[in-house]
Amino acid sequence: MMTNEEHPMNTNTFEHKKRIEQLQEKMKEKGIHLFLVTQNVDIYYITGSMQTGYAAVPQEGEPIFLVKRSYERAVTESKIRVERMGSFRQLEETIAGFFPHLSSADGKIRIALEYDVLPVQQFERLQAVLPQAEWADGSVIFRELRMIKSPFEVARIRMAAIAAHRALVEAANIVRPGMMELALIAQIEHLFRMQGHVGMMRMRGYNQEIITGMVASGDAAAEPTYFDGPAGGRGLTPAAPQGASRKVIGENEPILVDIGCCIDGYVIDQTRTLVIGKLDEDLEAAYDVSEQILRETEKNLVPGTVCESLYADALQMAQDAGLSDHFMGYGEDQVKFLGHGIGMEIDEWPVLARGFKQKLEPGMVIAIEPKFTFPGRGVVGIENTYLITKDGYERLTTAPEGLIRIKSCD
Repeated sequence: MMTNEEHPMNTNTFEHKKRIEQLQEKMKEKGIHLFLVTQNVDIYYITGSMQTGYAAVPQEGEPIFLVKRSYERAVTESKIRVERMGSFRQLEETIAGFFPHLSSADGKIRIALEYDVLPVQQFERLQAVLPQAEWADGSVIFRELRMIKSPFEVARIRMAAIAAHRALVEAANIVRPGMMELALIAQIEHLFRMQGHVGMMRMRGYNQEIITGMVASGDAAAEPTYFDGPAGGRGLTPAAPQGASRKVIGENEPILVDIGCCIDGYVIDQTRTLVIGKLDEDLEAAYDVSEQILRETEKNLVPGTVCESLYADALQMAQDAGLSDHFMGYGEDQVKFLGHGIGMEIDEWPVLARGFKQKLEPGMVIAIEPKFTFPGRGVVGIENTYLITKDGYERLTTAPEGLIRIKSCD
């Protein structure tokens, strides 16, 4: 029988040991004695399990996964030591018992938390049960830690990319005039699920949610929404105002197939533009500009390139083409980025945006998505996911590029 450790979809102990060592190095630099990892994705990153509790990582020594539920499952999944969390009110005693060496000259223990995702109520509860602690924001540490992907992580993203390639081919084969957007995304989701898609994609941003894909056509694709992306889609209801709707797909209108797939916790992001028949000349010209922006961006996907410079260059190209008003959305609903990091969450670092002065490094995985929105008419564009290598980049998305033309039924 194959053990949990031997299963090809699971990380190994070495992978998690390296992650912990890297976290502890960052903790030493910041003078942090203990990192209480609270968010489920970060807990999974450190432990290999997503059970409820805290991953307690000391600056030196062995980390412990303090589990509330399910302890039994955590024992079988976790790559680090697992202990029952016990009473929350006694968390101070629990931590002191497992980490008696943690202290400073004034008796305070500096504890880091992920402030970017931790609810205020939970933070206040922690403050109440750990009154001697000095608190620090560890969110930047964790986001930077997860920014660089290991070969294991890249392999998972490759698997998701293969699924996205197959889904795009399937979409091109089955789409037809009179088909609802909902029917098209349902076929794509079925194919994804049968390839191991977990059925969700995670986002870190507050109040941000994402579904399997933004598959939409014509004016429905260009309908603005709360989602922090260049295209949101009409959706089925105001309760979920994004993605596919019951709109019927027509001829000679852009069909945006912006899809993501999550396999073993890791996500790919890919966009292609389809048309049944022929696009209007200005929409096709805008699509061509999106590819030109992508090609020019690729030339600078090398270690050392400053992230915000890629966005600035893309803005200039859109302006030179007379398309500034339509680039990455329209009007006040335009988003202010060209691309984003991707991994276990769809909105990881780095971000290709103004103010993000981080330089590209080998191991970063970035989705780049130049798109143009035309209200009442549709959205055109392309998106690929890239791995930054020591010499440049590798494109992880393998689906055919170019405007995908489907013969009209006439």
